[in-house]
Amino acid sequence: MHAFLISLAQSSASEAGDAALGEDGTVATTPQQIDVSPSGLYEKLDSWVDGFIALLPNIGVAIIVFILFWLIGSGVKRGLIVWSVRNDRRNLGEVLGGFVKAALIILGGLLAMTIILPTLRPADLVAGLGIGSVAIGFAFKDILQNWLAGLLILIRQPFRPGDQIVIDGYEGTVEHIETRVTAIRTYDGRLALIPNADVYTNAVIVNTAYPKRRSEYDVGIGYGDDIDLARSVILETVKKAEGVLAEPEPEVLVLDLAASWVTMRARWWSDPFRSDIMHVRSNVIHDVKLALDEAGVDMPYETVVSLFHDQTENVDGDRKAQREGWPAGDSPPSPARAMQRDSASSDNKDD
Repeated sequence: MHAFLISLAQSSASEAGDAALGEDGTVATTPQQIDVSPSGLYEKLDSWVDGFIALLPNIGVAIIVFILFWLIGSGVKRGLIVWSVRNDRRNLGEVLGGFVKAALIILGGLLAMTIILPTLRPADLVAGLGIGSVAIGFAFKDILQNWLAGLLILIRQPFRPGDQIVIDGYEGTVEHIETRVTAIRTYDGRLALIPNADVYTNAVIVNTAYPKRRSEYDVGIGYGDDIDLARSVILETVKKAEGVLAEPEPEVLVLDLAASWVTMRARWWSDPFRSDIMHVRSNVIHDVKLALDEAGVDMPYETVVSLFHDQTENVDGDRKAQREGWPAGDSPPSPARAMQRDSASSDNKDD
């Protein structure tokens, strides 16, 4: 029995590496030491090299799979761009193709990792990807929001490059729609970059959505002029102006009886682009001015009458000496103030 215990202690000491058997048969422990011999380091490196060599076939297959997915993504992107160009929607093809290519590359990378590390389960990758997506979503919230808004704009296509729009105080021609912003070239030659989220959530006026656009201009004639004559002159002049479309026909409306003139509004249709609108408007105003001058129709300017009245003067209230809209004549009605003054004078005389 004693011999059995000694052999058990020796085996335990040899396995633990940190115990020794004493002369009396008892187990004596020694402090643990770190083995820094070159042989141990060599064995560790050798085991790493052996493991890498063993994984070489898996690594080769993983690289091939990743390159295959990358090529498929590039082909899909190129195909979407060709399809979008044929359908006059190049921006949509570029954005959608870039998204599909990135998704396929990520999928290929995940498959390559599972091939290199067989113990790594796809379910673990999907779970990690889900947690990572939430973190990335919070970190890049604005970027992802603008990207999604840009994709929806390109799919629904409320406007396209080349259209002239008005949004949030900016007006100009749409240059292109990117993944983050919509680029607008203003009429004075500046570039405005508007986030797609703002474009998608704000009201947008598309000036070139239809092939025709109506313009209008107000003309004032004198009260002593013939309205029918002036109206016919303006209408015929607008019809003949360069750039005015024949259909729908122009029209002239009597709009207002202003303080110093009769307002007549001319309305006409032209091409919707800004340059056409401005040039046609200039032609109409120029031709109408010359036509009314030739017809002898007066276009009066605003008349302003200023009255300066000193209420402390002696003639205050005397309508014969002071005319500020009082009825004309030698015997105008007496103002209440003068009647009160006369009544007070008579009372003083009686006293």
